[in-house]
Parts: sequence; structure tokens; C-alpha cells
Amino acid sequence: MKIWVDGRLVEEGEARVHVLSPTLNYGYGVFEGIRAYWAGDNLYVFRLREHVERLLRSARIIGMALPYAERELEAAVVEVLRANNFREDVYIRPIAYIAKPQIGLDVRGIEASIAIAAVPFGKYLKPGGVKVAVVSWRRAHSSMLPVMAKATGIYLNSIMALLEAKARGADEAVLLNAEGKVVEGSGENIFVVRRGLLTTPPVEDGILEGITRETVITLAGDLGLPVLEKSIAREELYTADEAFFVGTAAEVTPIIEVDGRPLQIGPITTKLADYYRQVVLGRVEKYRGWLTPVY
Repeated sequence: MKIWVDGRLVEEGEARVHVLSPTLNYGYGVFEGIRAYWAGDNLYVFRLREHVERLLRSARIIGMALPYAERELEAAVVEVLRANNFREDVYIRPIAYIAKPQIGLDVRGIEASIAIAAVPFGKYLKPGGVKVAVVSWRRAHSSMLPVMAKATGIYLNSIMALLEAKARGADEAVLLNAEGKVVEGSGENIFVVRRGLLTTPPVEDGILEGITRETVITLAGDLGLPVLEKSIAREELYTADEAFFVGTAAEVTPIIEVDGRPLQIGPITTKLADYYRQVVLGRVEKYRGWLTPVY
């Protein structure tokens, strides 16, 4: 497998990071998750520009200097996909990190390195639906960490949540924020259908601004399903008619159980999942502009 590192393609074994990197030791880095779909005639990267833009925003939030512009990074993603000659669905991981080794927390003035790897990738969560547990770990609060950045260190929060959910026999976690409101999964945004109303937590509740979340809100409008962004109580999740996760890895995945309480896979979840699949494969002309062809 070839990996793009600071402007050149290298073999997997050559992509190395010093053990004293501040990214490895202190979590000072930002990353993205991007999907590319094989549609039979070409490989299409879904919403590449938006993902690269978020990577740059995340870096700006944490004060990390990146040496590449948006268009250069977009071209680098396509380059690594072509170099590996993928003819299947792929997950792409750009990451900005500090390669220079150092002891100490002062990272001022250090220019970041960027690596881009890609691997064949199928379903991240069970496509037939997942059982979730509302965990005791709370979502990191924006007064403590920059939760709007897709930063590496923040994901310890997600790992701890998922480990707890798995220990309780669930497939995935649901985190609450400091105020006790439902915010997201360990790596997904969440939507809830209750009394015919489709809702999702707002950005101000401490969620990551998901690109798939924004996509689904747009697609729901096409289907005549307006989305209300509002705080969601735990009890509303328990009494939902439907609920589902969305994310680059998760796509649109139904939630079939919350803390032992069963949920149905309803018509709204099904419609959105089907429509989303058609869009990412380039079968909806209106959204072909969201796709970047590789070959």
C-alpha cells in the first residue's frame, strides 16, 4: 500500500512517526475520514472538498500550521487513490501531525506534517441496525476542549465511551453532554424520529459538525422531511419511533435498541438510507457535484 506523506508517495513501511512526536504523546493533531465509492465505472470520492475544508478548520482551531492549501490536499487524495489502483469502496484517512520529536507541550511555530492513507472499507456498523447504550462518560465540553475540531486527542473520550458500551453488550455508545442532553455516538451524529418529527442535536450542544449530518439534513429536505435541530432529552431517545446514526464510516445506520428498549427500523430511516446510497454512487444527478472522480 502506498501512502502520501508530505508531498511524496511512500511504501507503507516507510511512513513512520517518531515515538516522541507531540501528536503521539499529547494528542496534538487533526484528521479526517473520507469515503470513496466504486460505482462500477469509476471510483468517486464523496464530498472531498468539504472534508479538506474541515481538516483546515480543525487545524486552525487548535493553532496548527499546515503547509498545504486546500487544492493541494484534494489533489493528494486523488493521487494516493490512483497509486493504489482501487476498484472497490475505500476509506481515506488524512492526518496532520507533528513529526518533530520533542518533550514538552510548547508546539508554537512547529509546522505540521500531513499523511494520507487509504484502505478498502465496507460497513463500519451492522447494516441491519445497532444496539446502543447511553454511557456514563459525558461528551467533552467545549469549555474544556475544542470539540468543533476533529482533533486526535479528543477521541480518547470516544474510545472510553465505546469500551463501556461494548462491556454492556451494546454495539455502540450514545454520549450525553454536561447538561444531560443526547449529543452523538462515539464517532457518529444521531437523528431521532418522534411523533413524525425528525430531529438532531444542534452544534451548540457540543457535537462535531458532521459532513454526513449536513448531507442527510439536505437529503431529508428533498424527501419532504424537514429536520429540526434541537436539544434531545434521554427520555426522547427512549420513546423514539425511529433513531439512526450518520457518519462517513457509519453512513446511515438504524438504531434498533437503546438501553434494552427496542426500536423499529421505520420508513424515514429506510428512505434516507436508500437515498443516501444512491447519492454516493452518483445516481442522483442533482448531487453529482459532490463526487470527485478518481480515474
